[in-house]
Amino acid sequence: MTVSDRFVAVVGGGPAGLFAAETLASAGVRVAVFDRMPAVGRKFMLAGRGGLNLTHSEPFEALLARYGEAASWLEASLRAFPPAELRSWCEGLGEPTFVGSSGRVFPVSFRATPLLRSWLRRLTELQVAFHPRHTWDGWDAAGDLCLSTPAGPIRVRPDATILALGGASWPRMGSTGAWVDLVRAQGIAVAPLEPANCGFVVDWSDHFRSRFAGMPLKNVTITCEGQSARGEAMITSAGIEGGVIYALGRPIRAALQRDGVAEIRLDLQPDLSIAALVARLAKRRQGDSLSTALKKVGLSPVSIGLVHEVGAAAIAAHLKALPLDVLAPMPIDRAISTAGGLELREIDASFGLRQRPNVFVAGEMLDWEAPTGGYLLQACFSTGRAAAIGALAYLDRFPGGPCPPL
Repeated sequence: MTVSDRFVAVVGGGPAGLFAAETLASAGVRVAVFDRMPAVGRKFMLAGRGGLNLTHSEPFEALLARYGEAASWLEASLRAFPPAELRSWCEGLGEPTFVGSSGRVFPVSFRATPLLRSWLRRLTELQVAFHPRHTWDGWDAAGDLCLSTPAGPIRVRPDATILALGGASWPRMGSTGAWVDLVRAQGIAVAPLEPANCGFVVDWSDHFRSRFAGMPLKNVTITCEGQSARGEAMITSAGIEGGVIYALGRPIRAALQRDGVAEIRLDLQPDLSIAALVARLAKRRQGDSLSTALKKVGLSPVSIGLVHEVGAAAIAAHLKALPLDVLAPMPIDRAISTAGGLELREIDASFGLRQRPNVFVAGEMLDWEAPTGGYLLQACFSTGRAAAIGALAYLDRFPGGPCPPL
């Protein structure tokens, strides 16, 4: 058996699956990508709709911390393919990158379309075969892949398989989470998929909702369960969302699961101490309304509305820790990403499934989460590469000689 005789099936045409396919094909392995959608990269295109945030430029240790409890087992894959390597890869596709004012990294074109077009051209040159409208239905008794196609069901017997089927957010883009039941049926443990990087429901009054829905809360610090994040949030008719809320998704969900409600506290003036706020409020002229006084403190109309909404009494103290109850996460099908997935105990250091030695997994299928800011795509690329290298190492154990080095 020669290297080119080896065949690996990649199931899932998102960034993790496509990068695994490129890594394998570059090593001389025959690769076929199976995806349930009419074309690959649908969610990748959605991620780039407002500007394709590929990764982040912060120091590696700070970046690693963004993955929370999963950082320890993601570290090796992230170090092997860090942000600098991802940026070099983009440049090699003719899409140089730049660092925005927030430290986030974007392609110069700012869009996903040119990068995906160049990437698919490279994959085609590497002779990667694409099979759209092929839905994975699990394994048969012989271990073959079962796939539904427009022409009917088929069976595929690869030498190794990469599963990169995503989570369950934005199912119309291809990530339905249907794989969970298929994998659990094999006795493989999967942590429940939950919405991550999503908004949360707040029971606003009709007055507040009608006046402030769609308005941003800029430069606020929000705290939940002892964890804090600073940034911008958005008031919606149903609740609150935005980057600072996404960053606290894990502790908010934990409080909701434990208590049925999660209290968050908002510091509406993070650059001012309570003493400074008291001093400013003391300058309130006789006859000034509370709203007028709060404007002089520097609060925006929506922040003033929030103060009235929660009925704050000790104004200065509450401006630094305004309590707000959130009741539930927004639906998973509108979340940016999902938490949960294949539990760590089910995979080995090469991202292989312990119960199926020739199956490797990557991307959002794994039980990790991260806030927006480029961390999601970075981990998808890094784990896609790691799973492919795991598959190459597995193939090395069979006749035909070692796969060529990457």
